[in-house]
Amino acid sequence: MAESQSELRVTDLALAPGKGAINAAIRPGEIVGLSGLDGHGQERFLETLAGLVPPAGGRIAIGGEAGGVTIEGFSQAVRQGVAYLPRDRRATGIFPPLSILDNFSIATIGRDVRGGLISNRSRRERYEVFHKRLGIVAPNANAPITSLSGGNQQKVLLARWLAHDPRFLLLNDPTRGVDIATRQTLYGVFHELARDGMALVVLSSEIEEIVALCHRVLVFREDELFETLSGDDLTSDRVIAAMFGRSQ
Repeated sequence: MAESQSELRVTDLALAPGKGAINAAIRPGEIVGLSGLDGHGQERFLETLAGLVPPAGGRIAIGGEAGGVTIEGFSQAVRQGVAYLPRDRRATGIFPPLSILDNFSIATIGRDVRGGLISNRSRRERYEVFHKRLGIVAPNANAPITSLSGGNQQKVLLARWLAHDPRFLLLNDPTRGVDIATRQTLYGVFHELARDGMALVVLSSEIEEIVALCHRVLVFREDELFETLSGDDLTSDRVIAAMFGRSQ
């Protein structure tokens, strides 16, 4: 597939009425960071890309600038290869009453139906792939999801969406509340996914994290895209300055 056909592109996107238009493209193999002071639009931008929040204006599409498929809701975004990992895994991610295996497979359950019945073997085989790849530390797949540490719950949620084979992975503060070892594992997975051609968008509350992890960073201020930083310009000082409305 040509690169232009795999872009996640926003055209004249407005996050709120009267705010400036945002034009940007997320390309295969990129890790793009989102930053800004709390409540300045970066989370709304990520949720808009995921189809969770409608834009005040403009268009989100997968494909080239002149065409592509317009994203008009979360379900359609998922069908087009967009996966979204929420910030608050307990409130909007995990299903506490269910097992680790059920939490992992709930979004891909249709793949496990054999003769009208759900095949536990199929589910377990797919889970084991990601169990090993992400280093999920768990007693067994049938244990409650709540028996896991926060970091391992996060790995299960990531595995759930990676099982969809997405083209675009949208991550809302993915290392929030996890230990250093889990962070390093996740960083390695993110870089591996990008090398394999996936496009990642990472919103992080930690400036050092996005500077180290991302190829470029979009800095938001007052519900507008204030600055895009990459290469030698992508430093913690430049990100902080942009967050407060200063270009260096």
